[in-house]
Amino acid sequence: MTTYSIPDMSCGHCKATIEKTVHGLDPAATLTFDMPARTVQVQSGTDDARLQQALAAEGYPATPV
Repeated sequence: MTTYSIPDMSCGHCKATIEKTVHGLDPAATLTFDMPARTVQVQSGTDDARLQQALAAEGYPATPV
């Protein structure tokens, strides 16, 4: 499980886009959001670099914390 900081994540629409993006790469992935902290924990078989690239392409640059 990796925790990502996503500073641009601020609302339900952001959350939905992030979920759709991650599940597009790995439908079995699990995500746990902390909206006030603007972080998300992702448990996925997809490697971190690929997840980060996909999230950045959707406008949500993510950095592991």
